[in-house]
Amino acid sequence: MIVEGYFAFSQEFYKDKTGFYLAEVWKEYSKGDSRYAARDAGIVTVEGLTAVLEGPASLLAVFAIATGKSYSYILQFTISLGQLYGTAVYFVTSYLEGDHFAASSYYYYAYYVGANASWIVIPTLISIRCWKKICVAFQVQGQKKAKVR
Repeated sequence: MIVEGYFAFSQEFYKDKTGFYLAEVWKEYSKGDSRYAARDAGIVTVEGLTAVLEGPASLLAVFAIATGKSYSYILQFTISLGQLYGTAVYFVTSYLEGDHFAASSYYYYAYYVGANASWIVIPTLISIRCWKKICVAFQVQGQKKAKVR
């Protein structure tokens, strides 16, 4: 919420000369994807939605997991699908626009590819795990209903 929220709502982070940590993070990351410095509408939208919707939902998921709430798996699944969708939009829009946004191949592979790989791998693993847990819960529920009849 903080890192991506700062980007989404700080329209001129790239002009910051104070050395503010979050501005510097986004200036550095922009070397791997200049669409951030250019304030590309698609990027701002994806980052804004991530900060405003997925951020608070993630906090709710942490609470649900810690307290054993029944909705924790569907919440984790939903957040993960949202993250996968946002990542797909991020990569597809870059591809469609020519994928020429990095300052060098080092920044391309370190930031654009490397830093974003976790946003594919981790949500995918969480989605698979939650899908399995939800399916088992429905199977158990179906078995209980069958025994009652």
